[in-house]
Amino acid sequence: MAATREKADGAEGAGGERRPGRGRLVSGPGMLLVWLYGVMVVGAVSRSAVQISTDFDRAPLAYSLSAVAGVVYGFITYSLVRGGESARLAALACCVAELAGVLLVGTWTLVEPSAFPDATVWSDFGMGYLFIPVLLPLSAIRWLRGAGAAETASA
Repeated sequence: MAATREKADGAEGAGGERRPGRGRLVSGPGMLLVWLYGVMVVGAVSRSAVQISTDFDRAPLAYSLSAVAGVVYGFITYSLVRGGESARLAALACCVAELAGVLLVGTWTLVEPSAFPDATVWSDFGMGYLFIPVLLPLSAIRWLRGAGAAETASA
């Protein structure tokens, strides 16, 4: 069982043995995803921390959603760096949830702007962040699905 888990979660080392590791998630475009998600963690967490600590009564829902976005970005970043099949699947699930959140909050802020007296990371589909919050999960989902297919083909 342990050997099977290492084979699913690991990368091949020198001499052909399997070793736990990052696999293919941080190679090529995966490294760019790690960097972009890392930037989004810093942006979302720092913004929400300041807003929650100084002005929480003004827009508690907006500031709480920004904090949740930061946590989601952090988990995806961690999963990409950790690598392996289980981390890839966890990151994929979080990216789908992130995309659903961006679409829900983005639509909500357009339909009922008064519900958000201040913007969240996901407001207007991430317009305040150059639409990165809607483009990033789409890119990550595509990359993670391709990385899974490549891992399956090489196994």
